Amino acid sequence: MTDQDHAQASTTSDPVLARFARAGVAAGAAAGESADQLLQLAPAMLTRTPVRWLLGGWSVAQFAAQMLVLMLSPSSYRGSQHPALYHQLHAASVPLLPGFVVMSAVLSLVIIRIVVATAQSYGLSQYALDVLVRTLVLELLPLLVALYVALRFTMPAGEAVAELREQGQLQALWRSGGDPARDVLLPRVLGGVFSVVLLAALSAIMALLMTYVTLYGFTTWGFAAYTRDVGQVFNPAATVILCMKAFFFSLVVAILPMAPDPRPHGAALRRRDEISQLGRLFGLILLIEVLSLVGNYY
Repeated sequence: MTDQDHAQASTTSDPVLARFARAGVAAGAAAGESADQLLQLAPAMLTRTPVRWLLGGWSVAQFAAQMLVLMLSPSSYRGSQHPALYHQLHAASVPLLPGFVVMSAVLSLVIIRIVVATAQSYGLSQYALDVLVRTLVLELLPLLVALYVALRFTMPAGEAVAELREQGQLQALWRSGGDPARDVLLPRVLGGVFSVVLLAALSAIMALLMTYVTLYGFTTWGFAAYTRDVGQVFNPAATVILCMKAFFFSLVVAILPMAPDPRPHGAALRRRDEISQLGRLFGLILLIEVLSLVGNYY
């Protein structure tokens, strides 16, 4: 398939780009001066020194700030934006649900059985529920959700955005009167945030239900004791930390893959290194996880 065919496929898969393509937008045209105003289309000039990494991080921070401002702007949710938003919310959640539900259920069941059997063998059954909720629901499942959404949606979406930049479609959209940040990038970022929050909540509910069934079976006689023990773990501080962790996970997973690749002035855009991209994502996720552990246990 030629580059032109790839460009046409990328355009028709996005409602906003397809709308502007039908209006006669020419993909692949040279960048105009007005396009330089976009942060996401003009990464900072970088050198080959360690300053390059600092400036690269600063450009990503600027892009993240731009996305956060657009998220809070009412104009980002006007009627003309709804088709693109619905399209990305659907693409970020529905195709991921079956595989994630199966994987999360199997992993949760294995961990639950291991913890319950170990606790019973040492006569510590009264601590099994506390350990399961703290390790599985508060720590492991949010990490799993963040990495799963990154691999299945946001990193492929970031690759598609990088190709749109290389082909000049975002610049063509800007010159035709559109806003690439609001019309193309923001829906994908919101889709990533929505997917992480949705799957994190779903996995937590599934894990709690499976834990109850494992401990008490398909009966209701242990419901009062179970809810009391779970409530003691989910104190206000732990609940706030879990919600904040899920939110920051969603921002990192959704924004970082969409940010522009730092490059020296005049250099051509290159295809993203997926391993390096995953490493940066995992580093930020691990930092958030460490901070949440400090908040929960110190």
